[in-house]
Amino acid sequence: MGTGKSSVGRALAMHFGFEFIDTDELIVQRAGRSIADIFEHEGEAVFRELEKQVVAELRSRSGCVISTGGGLGAHAEHLEALKEHSLTVCLWASPATIYERVRHSSHRPLLNHPDPEARITELLNQREAVYKQADLLIGTELRSVKEVAHQITIHFEQVRATGVR
Repeated sequence: MGTGKSSVGRALAMHFGFEFIDTDELIVQRAGRSIADIFEHEGEAVFRELEKQVVAELRSRSGCVISTGGGLGAHAEHLEALKEHSLTVCLWASPATIYERVRHSSHRPLLNHPDPEARITELLNQREAVYKQADLLIGTELRSVKEVAHQITIHFEQVRATGVR
């Protein structure tokens, strides 16, 4: 969360003429309610099951940029499923930067915590090993959306040309 996935994803989709898919937006659209509402009334486990269904569906898609929620990419089985057909990219920022970017957001149920910045640190620590399995890791703290998108574009073009991630 707060690393620029949606902004960078939209920029990349526009650049390549691909469809942009935000898994969180897709879940909200299908469920007919917010992520916070799903978490509150049905729990995180139900939300994660909805993510799993979306990942399975996306296996057959091509020509798209997929922006996942931070928790989706933190599950090794989801990441592996995405890596079967996609270049996977993890955007990274420090807990302090993420907190600064998201502290005014009301739609992040995992941050309903007495110390949201500590919760961000905890989540990053829990997810780090899986995040590091992405094909490409990019820090977003000191880069603009345009710069991050450019770095991904260069890597994507190399993969397309050589087939090597």
